[in-house]
Amino acid sequence: MTSPELAVWPPPNPAFRRSEVSAVMGSGDDLWERATRDVLRWKVKTASGFSLDSRGPVRQGEKVLITASLLGVSIEEPIEVVAVVKTADRVGFAYRTRPGHPVNGEEAFIVHRDGGEVQFTVRSLTRAAPQQPWRTLYPLLLIAQRFARKRYLRALG
Repeated sequence: MTSPELAVWPPPNPAFRRSEVSAVMGSGDDLWERATRDVLRWKVKTASGFSLDSRGPVRQGEKVLITASLLGVSIEEPIEVVAVVKTADRVGFAYRTRPGHPVNGEEAFIVHRDGGEVQFTVRSLTRAAPQQPWRTLYPLLLIAQRFARKRYLRALG
């Protein structure tokens, strides 16, 4: 749904809230090599304060448990990697949420370049999870997502 392989993201299913944010990281082959390596080793999540039970690089089909900790409370976020992209100018992955995740949807992390400029893009599609208490807390989770996206954009810098 988040189509990390595509430079232009087509309109998604209207049942989801859509977000796409990007930041220019800089330029050069050294930055490109580091950023593409880091994005495929989960650094965007770990450098943003999350922990996860995966030790290796991102793999399509991999099921991972991400843990967010805030004010002494840990929240588990089960996910499954649904796409991995590795081309000469575009590297990244997408995961979908699994049952038990606080929201329902998909998120993608993409490092891409145009000429020498290296950019990082985060795409997400979100809707309320079907289970309580997350369904009731959905408006607060949307606020938390905005803060997380800002941290993601700084994570690979």
